[in-house]
Amino acid sequence: MSQSTPSRKIHFISIGGSIMHNLAIELKRKGFTITGSDDEIYEPSRTRLASHGLLPEEIGWFPEKVTTDLEAVILGMHARQDNPELLKAQELGLKVYSYPEFIFEQSKDKQRIVVAGSHGKTSITSMILHVLRYNQRKCNYLVGAQLEGFDNMVRLDEDSPMIIVEGDEYLTSPLDPTPKFLHYQAHIALISGIAWDHFNVFPTWEAYVKQFELLADSLPKAGVIIFDETDDMLDVIGQKERPDVTKIPYEAHPYKVVNGQTFLKTKSQGDVPLLVFGEHNMKNISGARIVCERLGITDEEFYRAIQAFKGASNRLELLGKNDQTIIYKDFAHAPSKVEATTRAVKEQFPKRKLVACAELHTFSSLNKTFLSQYRDKFEAADVAVVFYNPQTIEHKRLEPITEQDIRTAFKRNDLKVFTEKEPLQEFLRSQSWQNANLLMMSSGTFGGLDLKALAAEIVG
Repeated sequence: MSQSTPSRKIHFISIGGSIMHNLAIELKRKGFTITGSDDEIYEPSRTRLASHGLLPEEIGWFPEKVTTDLEAVILGMHARQDNPELLKAQELGLKVYSYPEFIFEQSKDKQRIVVAGSHGKTSITSMILHVLRYNQRKCNYLVGAQLEGFDNMVRLDEDSPMIIVEGDEYLTSPLDPTPKFLHYQAHIALISGIAWDHFNVFPTWEAYVKQFELLADSLPKAGVIIFDETDDMLDVIGQKERPDVTKIPYEAHPYKVVNGQTFLKTKSQGDVPLLVFGEHNMKNISGARIVCERLGITDEEFYRAIQAFKGASNRLELLGKNDQTIIYKDFAHAPSKVEATTRAVKEQFPKRKLVACAELHTFSSLNKTFLSQYRDKFEAADVAVVFYNPQTIEHKRLEPITEQDIRTAFKRNDLKVFTEKEPLQEFLRSQSWQNANLLMMSSGTFGGLDLKALAAEIVG
């Protein structure tokens, strides 16, 4: 399936997914004829598909789109087992791939590097890609965030010697309950950390941890496992004896913070200034450096490139600043990410008050049983704020939670809790922003709050 001509046809079931729509765009670039369907398509997928002539004319499932002249059907996780287009494809005996299976098919003859972990995998993958591109090394990739200088999140060139994949532990497809990252058959696997934040998919900590052990155990002879040794559970998995597999532990890269600027401390290159910050990013840089070293990048090449790395989209993204205040937004929503991101901003600006606001938005974070995982995660914040929408809880058919449930779970009596965007907005407007920073963390929208407008108002 490596060579393509314009006559070759592939159909996407759930074309609107984050990776799915990027894969569709990439395959069109390669000369495939692409069709697709979905029952809901949100931004930015909608606009991006439309700009490439791939947006379905109608929303919904249309079995008549599935015909015998299709070379393959790519099935997204969002579809169900009884999806009418999937049933038609099975009836016709067509080849049905999940996207991880298809990526593997396109990468069978390449060196495969998989970056996994509960947190940090997008940033580490982005760092590796940035360094390789900066040093003009050709590679294919699949990454979960839009990166500056990259027009698409998937690249599948024939002549690239390797592929860098951000591999997640979620289930592969409605037909396949194994984790996606197993399908890539990694030669080099990096695992950045294990923090149980997928309560809806893996109801127990043990079941969740097992997925990462399976990834480590799947490495071939002469394979390499790179892992954060400061994560106790991951250290156990990483240090396990595996015949002919090289294990490389890492920890945070030595660094220092001077007047709100972070520098890597290096033996060969001196102090290296960075655009990103926080101990979690120093760990990410350590892991990325080891991967790049395995791919032939020297320390000098790595450190020169990493200085220009601005971060992945939605990771500590700067919304506004003046002499007194800096405002960031971040995709953090799981407990471990909320803690790491809040600590990072406080460490970078220790003398400034930090107002940190997190939205509980996902199935796990709104689950009463899971809430206790947020205990003490807001310790670094001077003013701690939580926002959630009770309608989201209803929509997800979860047990109602109260403001007191949240205060108890976070173990913080002074926690401010909001359920509507207007009171939240007024509260933030009313704060004194002299020598104070604001951090807004969510995978949602804070009930439709215009963060850019709020930031502009605060910093003036």
